[in-house]
Amino acid sequence: MSRQGLWAALVFLCWWGTAATAELPEALTPLGAERAAGVEGRIPAWDGGLTPANSPPVTTGLTDPFAKEEPLFVIDADNMAQYLEYLPLGQQALLRRYPDTYRLPIYASHRTAAAPQRVYDETARNHQRARLVNDGNGLEQAYGGVPFPVPEKAAGEVDPIRLMWNHLTRWRGVYLKASLSEAAVQSNGTHTPVTTQQEAYFVYYNPDKGPDALDNKLAYYLAFIKSPPRLAGGGLLVHETIDRVKEPRNAWVYNAGTRRVRRAPSVEYDMPVPSSDNLITADDVDMFNGALDRFLWRFVGKQALYIPYNSYRLSNATSADEPLLLRGHINPDLTRYELHRVWIVEAVTRPGVRHLYSKRRFYIDEDTWGIVQADQYDTRGELWRVHLAHTVNYYHVPVTWAALQVSHELDSGRYFAGYLDNASGMAIEFQTEAPSERYFSPQSLRRMGR
Repeated sequence: MSRQGLWAALVFLCWWGTAATAELPEALTPLGAERAAGVEGRIPAWDGGLTPANSPPVTTGLTDPFAKEEPLFVIDADNMAQYLEYLPLGQQALLRRYPDTYRLPIYASHRTAAAPQRVYDETARNHQRARLVNDGNGLEQAYGGVPFPVPEKAAGEVDPIRLMWNHLTRWRGVYLKASLSEAAVQSNGTHTPVTTQQEAYFVYYNPDKGPDALDNKLAYYLAFIKSPPRLAGGGLLVHETIDRVKEPRNAWVYNAGTRRVRRAPSVEYDMPVPSSDNLITADDVDMFNGALDRFLWRFVGKQALYIPYNSYRLSNATSADEPLLLRGHINPDLTRYELHRVWIVEAVTRPGVRHLYSKRRFYIDEDTWGIVQADQYDTRGELWRVHLAHTVNYYHVPVTWAALQVSHELDSGRYFAGYLDNASGMAIEFQTEAPSERYFSPQSLRRMGR
């Protein structure tokens, strides 16, 4: 072997050894959150979360591990002034908008978030190898875990772009199938549910791949509308990429009337989602998705706030005596709020760029990197929409994701509820093996739509 070849081999072995044995700072959890308790013990220390080893088996639905707990107190319009330092602006606006009916039941905090060990291992390796490319619009050498568990630039300042990529690539399983409903609730409380059959394959977490084998694929998403009859049969296929400059998102729609598949380049940014009665945009789905390039990003800070958490009552069947979708908002008696630390990121539209929102503020849970609230401002700079993700830990996987996402439009009094599964107990089926990538092709979309 030549001297040059020997040097290259030594560099590779040193890098591999570092990556294989990489560890995060001891003060952090395996995903990059602070292990320690906070706010005088009201936020507990992380002790591993809920996992299959310490949780009941799952058959038809999740068991609420905190079913016997009662609220510590309830925040409403009358007493909210006492708790403003712990309330995001959007929650303050909702309390003022619905002073007689909206309230936040506050419970003891439980840091239930957890992930499989291999996700922890890859997160530690990403800490050594992952990097941003193309002005933050793409990633390199990131795979199988949170890319930036320590989301700082070289000089030590927190990078909002890294925070957002942590949300976009957070652990949500490898492959899932779900039968979910959603409803646009009008200001008088009327609504018509839309039911879809969905599949998602997170290529980024395929255990048989690696950072060099992803081929710029982040995820595939496939959905067909099942009801109501006037919409049934329509389908959508999305290929989500990692480097959005190298290759933007690809999308196709299937029209049941014409039985044709066509490209849908507009399925991104602020395109209204038709099934939401235009209450959310394409990049509102999953609280935020897609490219970051239309905004200027700023890190606001890290703060302890009351956020929706451990919302198991929203993931299990509710009785007829406890309706979920009420006029103006969901039933507050079925919600649960806890004190947790969140990263706060703000985005404003770039000069000369168009978007329905002029400003957005995202609240990212430190334990999961999932956005749990998003405050959206209209083109006049006024707070317009408030989006909330009521999360649970699907502890049999384990993975933390929304049991219900609610998007409020303050001026109209309408709201959109997505991920509805409370009528069937638990509608998301997580699987470890995904179909072949050919399954998520436009040709398959046409065959499945027939």
